[in-house]
Amino acid sequence: MTLTLIFPLLVGWLSGWAVNYLADVLPYTRRLSKPVCLQCGAEFSLADYLLFKPCSQRHARPPRAWITQLVMVALNVYIFLNPPLKLNYWMGAALLLYFGAVVVVDLEHRLILHPTSIVGAALALALGIFAHGIAPTLLGAVGGLVIMLAFYYFGVLFSKIRAKKLRAQGFEADDEEALGQGDVILVTILGLLVGWPLVWFMILVSVLLGGIVSVLFLAGLFITRRYHSNALMVFLPYGPYFILGAGLIVFFPQFLSFFLA
Repeated sequence: MTLTLIFPLLVGWLSGWAVNYLADVLPYTRRLSKPVCLQCGAEFSLADYLLFKPCSQRHARPPRAWITQLVMVALNVYIFLNPPLKLNYWMGAALLLYFGAVVVVDLEHRLILHPTSIVGAALALALGIFAHGIAPTLLGAVGGLVIMLAFYYFGVLFSKIRAKKLRAQGFEADDEEALGQGDVILVTILGLLVGWPLVWFMILVSVLLGGIVSVLFLAGLFITRRYHSNALMVFLPYGPYFILGAGLIVFFPQFLSFFLA
């Protein structure tokens, strides 16, 4: 068993490299380009980048690089020992790579990038058809799109109310949205993956998780005495919650069976 685990450890490490690379270049260039230091713009050599060495100006890589590596390794070991329901390890590993890129970019930049969405849609469509068949896969996407459009337009209304309140308090209004178009696209893609009717459950779980984290966030502000009235106006990126909701369904079937038994 110990020797067998070398395989997912290696795949997980390579996946971590890939996620870090995509998060380092796509938000800035929207294409596969040479990685540069995010602090000074100095280009990395391939060896220095892969070995997590500082740039030529001695700027260290962000902690996210190592966190991503360790998380991707741990998840790959988990799905190797517990293959996802109706999928095999390779399919799960590809899905984890897509999930990782979306989560890291959205957490750091509040963006759901079109290049990752295109690749994710193709991957989710293929895996969805493999796991559920054509009809449930397409219905899952349609269901996710319709539900999320309703949330999106409600969010647009909330953003207008928020902007009006900010201006009334003497603050400059911004263009922040509770949910962006990228979130709508992401849930449509995830609807392909989980299919119908599980897409509604995925959205429900994601919204609940987002609500719990938001409450904890506000509680932390209270505890550290950094709370102010505009804290309620802060929007947290929702992409990671949707990814987590889909991941729980795909990779943790016991979670699904517990709630839907």
